[in-house]
Amino acid sequence: MKFPFSLGCNGRGVVHIEGTPMTVDEQFRLIKSAGVYDHFDRMPQPGEERAYLDAANRHGVPIRTGLWWYTAGQDEALLERNLRISKEGGAEFHDIMLHIKHARGTVVTDDEIVAFYELAHELGERIGIEIGFENHIYMWSEDPRRIEPIATRINALGIPFKFVLDHSHVLIKIDNEEEQDIIGIRRDVATGALLLDPYEDGNVIERWTAMNMIHWLQVRPVSPNGPKNRWAIKNNNSYDGGAWGRPCQYPFVKPEPGQWHSPWHAYRVEPCKEVVRQVLRHHLRTPGSPLRYITTDMIDMADYGENAKYSLFDQNVAIATWIRKTWDELVAQEATSLDHSANTQKRTPQ
Repeated sequence: MKFPFSLGCNGRGVVHIEGTPMTVDEQFRLIKSAGVYDHFDRMPQPGEERAYLDAANRHGVPIRTGLWWYTAGQDEALLERNLRISKEGGAEFHDIMLHIKHARGTVVTDDEIVAFYELAHELGERIGIEIGFENHIYMWSEDPRRIEPIATRINALGIPFKFVLDHSHVLIKIDNEEEQDIIGIRRDVATGALLLDPYEDGNVIERWTAMNMIHWLQVRPVSPNGPKNRWAIKNNNSYDGGAWGRPCQYPFVKPEPGQWHSPWHAYRVEPCKEVVRQVLRHHLRTPGSPLRYITTDMIDMADYGENAKYSLFDQNVAIATWIRKTWDELVAQEATSLDHSANTQKRTPQ
């Protein structure tokens, strides 16, 4: 079976060493040269819309997805502007990250989340671009317990809840009480009311997958109780200003000596791989699965790969290559399983 998804690379990862200047054209050329990508995951930056569109056409690498972050009660006009910019750049889907705090300074309520989604959906319908909500640190959705109730409420309105799954923001909280305390889930994790481990039946990502609402899968390895980014200091007040970056990125393949701040072990990448396998297997077995986009998301920024000496882009390419190989393996396994089942039925006395 042909690979059925559009596989893209996050624009913040289309660079070898962070801080190395690259033009828009050079980024598109780099993606094209890798030979594993179908699109560029990047909202055209304001004022550069024409440069992005021209480069996309020149290199035959479309922009299909992009994202931005918003504050309810403040950024409604920005949302419409960004949707129009994205549409003009050729994008088909816009990922919305909605901050945990409303503009008034308190935690955004469920009613306000639903209202923002309704607005985004209506604007997207009018402009001609799909929208979705992502689970992400610093956003309302960092608390995984809020996802299902919001999805259910939105679906009940007759509006499909389109989910962008970033499994890394769940997996970083496994065996990490500091990360659990940031959003207040430690007690539920300890009692088993909230299961984070992707190998446990009924874990939260498995539940989201079963709801058949994942339209876009973002793939960035992290490690359970993994190391913080000791080469980057946070420079804002959203998370302990002055602290090291949070543990939101773990190299997919082993860095060379001196390229990373911590020891690397291959087994720590396995939970990420298991989530990808589960989501792909669900798509194979579920008619009407809405999954259309997959992106690789090894990026810069303090919580991720800021100041790393390994190539962000080479890591992304390694992930993309593994995803395509894994899809082919799963397709072959499913075909073998179906053949075995059919042969068993033939041999069973009626």
